[in-house]
Amino acid sequence: MRRTIRFLFYFLFLPGLHAQQDAAFTKYVFNSLVFNPAVAGSNEHLTLNLLHRQQWIGFEGAPSTQSLCAHTPLRNERVGVGMSLVNDKAGATGRFDLNFAYAYRFSLNENLNLSAGLQAGVANWHGNWSKVLVEDAGDAVFQENISRWLPNFGAGLQLTGPNFYAGLGCPRLLEQTIRQDAGNSGRIYRHYYLTAGAAFPLRSDNLVFRPSVLIKGTGLFSRYRRDNLTQNIGAPTAIDLNASFFLIQTFWVGAAYRTALEGRNSSHDSADLWAAWYLRNGLRFGAAYDISLSRIRKAGQGSLEFMLGYEFDFKVKKAASPRFF
Repeated sequence: MRRTIRFLFYFLFLPGLHAQQDAAFTKYVFNSLVFNPAVAGSNEHLTLNLLHRQQWIGFEGAPSTQSLCAHTPLRNERVGVGMSLVNDKAGATGRFDLNFAYAYRFSLNENLNLSAGLQAGVANWHGNWSKVLVEDAGDAVFQENISRWLPNFGAGLQLTGPNFYAGLGCPRLLEQTIRQDAGNSGRIYRHYYLTAGAAFPLRSDNLVFRPSVLIKGTGLFSRYRRDNLTQNIGAPTAIDLNASFFLIQTFWVGAAYRTALEGRNSSHDSADLWAAWYLRNGLRFGAAYDISLSRIRKAGQGSLEFMLGYEFDFKVKKAASPRFF
C-alpha cells in the first residue's frame, strides 16, 4: 500500500510533475462533453450518460472514476447547453469536477456545421493522508491534508457532417497550483483533446462501420521552470484508436487500442473490447474491458467500464433515433 500511495502521489502532486492528470475512458464517444464543450446539443435532443470505470482491477489504491454528462439543444436549435460531473479517486487522492457548457452551432452549408463551445466550472483536488501508512512519520509531505477548490473555464470546436465529425477541446485553460511548500509543488496543466470519427454504412444502415480516434496532449504552451525544488517531466501524447460496428441499429460492438506517441519508444498501454445495447425506447447500456499491455499487468487484472445512457428523442415518438456519433 505504501508503494501504491507513493506512486499515485508522485503521479498527481509532486514537484512540477508534468503528466496527464485527467481520467481516461475507453467509451469516450459517449461522454465526450467531459473534454469538449462544443459537443453540447450535438445529438439534437436531450442526452444523459453515466459511466463508471475501475482501473487496474486487483491493484490496491487503483483509480476509480465516475462521470455524468447531460446536454441538450434549446428551442433555438443552434444553441446547446450541458453539464458534466467527474469524480476521480486514486488511493488517498481525488478530484471532483463540475462544469457547465454552452455551444453555438454555425451552419457552413446544408450538410456541414461548426460548433463553438465554452464551459465554466470548479474542481476540488484533495488528499487524505490519514489513509496512508508512511515509513517516516515526520515526512512533511504527509503532515497536512489537501483540499483546494479551483475555478476554471474551457473551450472547444467541433465540425460535424452527415457521416463524420472532428473536434478540438481544452476543458481547462487556466494552469493552477495545487500546493507549493518547501521541497514540494503540484500544478494543474492544460490538456488538449483532438477527436475524429466517421460512419460508413455497409450495404445499409443495418450494418455501419464506425472508426474513431482520440489524441490527448498535455502542457502545450505551458511555462517550464527548473530549479532546486521542481522538476518538469513532459507526458507523452497519447492516442486511442477505436473501431466498432453498429448492427441493426441496436447493438454496438467494438475494439480499441491505447498507446503513447513516442516513436520507437512508444508504450503500449492497453487493448480494449467493448459492447453497447441500444433499446428502442432510448435506453442505452454497455461495458468495456481493457487488457493491460504494460508492465502494470503484473499487479492488476485489466480495467472495467460500465455505461448507462438515455436518449430523449422527442422528434421520433415511437422509436428512438440512434446516432452514429
